[in-house]
Amino acid sequence: MSKFGELIETRIPVLLDFYAEWDEACKIMNPVLRDVAAALGDKARVIKIDVDKNKELAEALRVKGLPTLMIYKNGEMKWRQSGEQDADTLIGLINEYI
Repeated sequence: MSKFGELIETRIPVLLDFYAEWDEACKIMNPVLRDVAAALGDKARVIKIDVDKNKELAEALRVKGLPTLMIYKNGEMKWRQSGEQDADTLIGLINEYI
């Protein structure tokens, strides 16, 4: 869990994508997240977290639906939603915290 703290304790926004390899909606989100990362460059980070490999973290954060997306800044959760999102929406949300 300490590594998680290091990931989210940054001055730039961090978009976390909690996903599973077997989930179709998560597969659909892959190109969307690539577009978001490309559009934001070094102004924000996009980090994918496999719930099957990080069960304790997913349980601690009460991740139920997939994909679950969260935006953190300075260690504080700013936004959270489950389900698919489009790139423009995500870029707009992250830009609010840059």
